[in-house]
Amino acid sequence: MGGGPSVPVVPLSRDRVVLVTGGNTGIGYEAAKHIAMMGASVIIACRSQTRASQAIRRMNEEFSASKEAGTLPEGINQTGRLAVDCMKLDLASLKSTMAFIEAFKASGRKLHVLLCNAGLAMLPRSFTEDGYETMFQVNYLGHFLVIAHLLPIMKTSGSDCRIVFSSSGAHMYSEWKFSESKIKAEDPSAYGRMLNYGTSKLFQIHHMYCLARRLKGTDISVTCLHPGIVRTEITRSFIDSTALAAMFGTFRMLGFTKTPLQGATTLIDAAVNPVWRGVSDVYLVDCKPSSTHSCARNKEYQEKVWKYSLECLKNYLPENVIESLEDRTTMAE
Repeated sequence: MGGGPSVPVVPLSRDRVVLVTGGNTGIGYEAAKHIAMMGASVIIACRSQTRASQAIRRMNEEFSASKEAGTLPEGINQTGRLAVDCMKLDLASLKSTMAFIEAFKASGRKLHVLLCNAGLAMLPRSFTEDGYETMFQVNYLGHFLVIAHLLPIMKTSGSDCRIVFSSSGAHMYSEWKFSESKIKAEDPSAYGRMLNYGTSKLFQIHHMYCLARRLKGTDISVTCLHPGIVRTEITRSFIDSTALAAMFGTFRMLGFTKTPLQGATTLIDAAVNPVWRGVSDVYLVDCKPSSTHSCARNKEYQEKVWKYSLECLKNYLPENVIESLEDRTTMAE
C-alpha cells in the first residue's frame, strides 16, 4: 500500500474501558491489541470464547516478543500482561446479544469507547434465527441493540466517551431500502451481495448521524470510518464467488489492499487520538475526514431507518431504554 498514516500512541489509563466487537481477528484484533498496549482495559466481544481466549494469548505473546526485540512503538511503556478480557457476543442472534448486554451490565464496568467493528461481507443470501438478512443484522441491527442498552452506562462513565463504527466505502454502492433489508432479500432475484453489504454499511452511517443528534451536549461522540480493502478473514465468504474472488485478487495484485494493522490504523486513531475528542458526524478514511454518499447525509432517510430499527427491536427495548435513547433534551432540531 505504500506509505500511510501511522498508528497513534496515546498513553491511556487502565481505568479507561474499551469494548471491541469482533476483536479476536482482523482489524478488531489489531485495534484491541494496540489500545491495550497503550494502557487501557480492553474487552473483545465475539461469537467464540475459545477463539477470543486464543486471540488474547496471541496478543500477549506478540507484545512480549516485541518488548524483548525492542520493537515496540515509541511511547509504549507497559509492563506485564495486557489488560484484555473477552465476552461472548453473537450479533446474528438477538437473544445472544441480549445475554451479552445483561452480562456487561452485571459486571459493573464503565464504558468509555465502543468500537462497533464486527461484521460480515458479501455473504450469499441467508437469514438469521430472528428472520433478518444476515448482514443487516450482524453489521447493523445487532450493534443498534448493543448501543441502545449500553448508552446509559456511557453517559455516566465520564468525559470523552466515543462510539466508532467500522463502516465501508461500499456504502457508495448501496441502495436505500430502509425497510427492505429483510423483506427484499426474501426474493432471491432481488438479492445482491455487494448491494446488501453496502446497504448495511450505509445504515451504520445513518446510525452515526442519528446518534450524534441525540447525543449533542453529552460527553459521547460518534464517528465512523472506512478501513480500506483489508486482507482479513472477512474475505472467506468470497470463496464460492468467482467474480468476488477475482475482484479481490486484482485489488491485491495492484497493491490496493491493506494488512490488518494498516486497516486498523484509522480505527485506532478514532478511538484514542485526542484530536477527535468531542467530534461527531465525521466519516474517516486514512485518519482524515472524507465525504459520504448523499443518501447517507439525507436526514429523512436517517430517521426512517432509525424508526424502522426501533420497530425491529421493540421486543428488546423496554421503555426506559427508549427514553434514554431518545433523550430529546439533548437532541438537536
